[in-house]
Amino acid sequence: MAEGYTNQDWKVIDYQMYCLDPEIIDRQTNTQLLFRGPKPQKLEEGKYFVSIGAAQTFGRFCEEPYPTLLQKRLGIQTVNLGRGGAGPSFFSKDNDKLLKYINSARFAIIQIMSGRSESNSLFTSKGLGFYTRVSDGTPIGCDDAFRELLKQHDKDYIKTIITETRNNWVDNYRELLEEITPPKILFWFSTRKPHYKEKYKDIHTLFGEFPQLVNTHMINLIRKHCDEYVECVSRKGIPHTLINRFTGKPITIEDPWGGVWDKNWYYPSPQMHVAAANTLEKVCKRYLHPIGLQKRSSVSFSFSKWLYRKNTIIL
Repeated sequence: MAEGYTNQDWKVIDYQMYCLDPEIIDRQTNTQLLFRGPKPQKLEEGKYFVSIGAAQTFGRFCEEPYPTLLQKRLGIQTVNLGRGGAGPSFFSKDNDKLLKYINSARFAIIQIMSGRSESNSLFTSKGLGFYTRVSDGTPIGCDDAFRELLKQHDKDYIKTIITETRNNWVDNYRELLEEITPPKILFWFSTRKPHYKEKYKDIHTLFGEFPQLVNTHMINLIRKHCDEYVECVSRKGIPHTLINRFTGKPITIEDPWGGVWDKNWYYPSPQMHVAAANTLEKVCKRYLHPIGLQKRSSVSFSFSKWLYRKNTIIL
């Protein structure tokens, strides 16, 4: 989906999409996986950092997403691995080639991605928000799939499917995090705090705001596999009006997934990306210096102290 933003959003943003490596394949499209630019001129081991995530890391509708802002502030090159709609299994499966780039980085920022992109006993997913119904092989979007569940089944049955989906999310995050060897910064980037209580009225009350279906318990199960945990909770700049970069005037765009946008009310605003960079900057600097890396072993294995250390900004 990330490369799919390019044509629809062209009059608003040039995402400078590029191929990092022709052997890295998009699991959904079975084509070369494209990433948001600018394209790195040269990648030397330990001299760049990576940002793994979904559209929030990619930076839809934003000229300078938080990885780009951090690159400027830290003086170290970034590789933005954001992919629209991605969940953890998009990166944890069939990932050996991409993993080589990740594990050559100085450190990795891993966004907490949506839970609705994960498989369960009724629907299979390749790590994005598109399902295949197990019973008949019919493709279906994740929102439509859960709307169907809400209409056809009782609360107890739906709870069972939600639990399966969440368990798969946790398992795939653990798999991904265990495969990543450089320092790992787990990053919550949302308009809401992690705690929420799902309701079964409709998909909005069921999912919660992005990252959909994810709650504090799920985060606590995966954060011990990382060196740091950072939260940025903000609504600053939402909604923001989309501007045609060629005319300077407001514009309305449509995308293939049913979105009609004259204002961005869903993706992080430019101001939110600044808040994210502000929250991450100090933590990232720890891993730019040898002393920070030397301290990593004590940070990683002192979970009793680490569990309560986090950096939070609420705007």
